[in-house]
Amino acid sequence: MGSKQRLLPWLHETFSKLDFDTALDGFSGSGCVAYLLKSMGVQVTTNDFLNFTATLARALIENAETVVSEVELEGLLEDRADRDDFVERTFRGIFYTPEDLRFLDRVWSNLGALSSPYARDLALSALLRACVKRQPRGVFTVAGDPERYKDGRRDLRLSLEEHFREQVAVYRDSVFDNGRRNRALHGDVFSVPPVGFDLVYLDPPYVPRADDNCYVKRYHFLEGLSCYWQGVEILHESKVRKLAKPYTPFSYRKGALEAFERLFDRFRRSTLVLSYSSNGYPELDALVAAMERVKARVEVHQRPHRYHFGTHGAVKRSAVQEYLIVGR
Repeated sequence: MGSKQRLLPWLHETFSKLDFDTALDGFSGSGCVAYLLKSMGVQVTTNDFLNFTATLARALIENAETVVSEVELEGLLEDRADRDDFVERTFRGIFYTPEDLRFLDRVWSNLGALSSPYARDLALSALLRACVKRQPRGVFTVAGDPERYKDGRRDLRLSLEEHFREQVAVYRDSVFDNGRRNRALHGDVFSVPPVGFDLVYLDPPYVPRADDNCYVKRYHFLEGLSCYWQGVEILHESKVRKLAKPYTPFSYRKGALEAFERLFDRFRRSTLVLSYSSNGYPELDALVAAMERVKARVEVHQRPHRYHFGTHGAVKRSAVQEYLIVGR
């Protein structure tokens, strides 16, 4: 949701015109922008308040050389007599087949045998990616028959184990060392030290004109899987076993503009690059004015963009103007 993957060439064009050697991606999400920055040779720090997205960042941004070997992969697939069956018991009949659910329990029971924390992060990342590809529309908001969406798509024909094997190989090929010491943080962006970054890239969950921006509602299964539902609150009365929603001021009109103002002020010593969209609140003019309070020069770059997440051709609000607000 809100991924900038298809906008990476445009982002690269903008970043290439700025002078910076260190960068913070304050809301790293899928990690694709941080991965772009890492590929540009700069020192990258990521942050995200979700555990599963922080796991992705540790696997590919902070990690420079560790991979999951074929031997380790086969060890992850072993069935242990003492494994837990939490996923199978809790999500029976909701998202996946019984075999898929047992597979998730099986892999989790073997993660502790991996010798490196980064290998664990990579294995978890591959597992998370497998779950997204196996789940229709990639979100976890609707309960029902896990087989009902079988329509010939390859992603829905493959089992979770088949997806997992493929994704372990994908992640193995994606690990690289850019010669810098990169970091992946997990927490509130306002807790990140405000100094030490030449450039701060911000892509917060702005308030949409319709629906909501709750990542936990859509990805609660991934968030739970990333920690095996330890330390999180499951809403057992919900049909899909949602997690309790954490508070963020960026989700509400009442506090969103103030949150942006605090954000700009906190990182005022750095070049600021804000990703934003015409379907969001606050309005563009309000955000530009807020950034102008801490930056002498503010530029707005824009281009048409269509979001394909959870939409179809008749959804007009998927077509937007995408903005990059740059403050120097």
